[in-house]
Amino acid sequence: MAKETTYEEIVRDLKNRVYKPVYYLMGEESYYIDKISEYIAQTVLREEEREFNQTVLYGSDTDVSTIINAARRYPMMAERQVVIVKEAQQIKRMEDLVFYLQKPLRTTVLVICHKNGLLDRRKKLAAEIEKVGVLFESKKIKESQLPGFITSYLKRKSVDIEPKASEMMAEFVGTDLSRMAGELDKLVITLSAGVRRITPEQIERNIGISKDYNNYELRSAIVTKDILKANRIIKYFSENPKTNPIQMTLSVLFGFFSNLMLAYYAPQKTEQGIAAQLGLKATWQAREYMTAMRMYSGVKVMQIIGEIRYCDAKSKGVDNVSLSDADLLRELVYKILH
Repeated sequence: MAKETTYEEIVRDLKNRVYKPVYYLMGEESYYIDKISEYIAQTVLREEEREFNQTVLYGSDTDVSTIINAARRYPMMAERQVVIVKEAQQIKRMEDLVFYLQKPLRTTVLVICHKNGLLDRRKKLAAEIEKVGVLFESKKIKESQLPGFITSYLKRKSVDIEPKASEMMAEFVGTDLSRMAGELDKLVITLSAGVRRITPEQIERNIGISKDYNNYELRSAIVTKDILKANRIIKYFSENPKTNPIQMTLSVLFGFFSNLMLAYYAPQKTEQGIAAQLGLKATWQAREYMTAMRMYSGVKVMQIIGEIRYCDAKSKGVDNVSLSDADLLRELVYKILH
């Protein structure tokens, strides 16, 4: 099986002005599809060349024959032309593109954005794309990978972020990378002159997440079995239900304990081994799992996962007519800690 092309590899080649005749960008994560297509749109041609040499088509009002005709045009007073097809998942008979790919025009950069779906890699179209161009799958990021994404995104802007601040952002925004990028850009703008590090205090001031009472701190208290701290946070959540909905808390806890269950199967119970097992970008992210493995047995973790699912069902009204979200969370945390 051929090695999959990464986002970083594509951007590196584009920066070096190494272009392919076709870029087929597909997958569930729209962020990387948008980033690559926008970069091509902004950098391949000079501004004065774009009026006659850059075409944008939409899947809802185009077809494959129109795309092929556009791709076969020669550039006008420029070295190449760019054709970008958005919403390509709406186009029927995409496999007919094979006829163009068998002899693509080298002066055309054809970019096809196919969101929320995938080409069948067993079919001829995928094979032809990989022969002459780039077939890129933009995959949904795991929650455990978010801190790594945040750190990498800010590093490209020469900004550092404290681990706790990174966890707070991951918890608050979730896996919507487009929204995450927007929130991080806002934080960078609020940095004072000469300051290149984002702290939990800054996030608290500018985004409204409490640095002491949040799901990250609740998870930390549960991991270390700090009963007093956990109950203080639950009390704060009960007093501020709009900013601390139980579904978000349950999602964070379920994700952590599900990963913890996987961590028990790591061949090596080291930071590096657990990070590799869970797909973490930084080894320090494995430390909390190592702590939890000392505090909770595998059997207990399985019971906890079951309790979280049961609590989720009750929060949606299943077998529950009287308990509030605060009561449900208080009951859940008690069962986890005892």
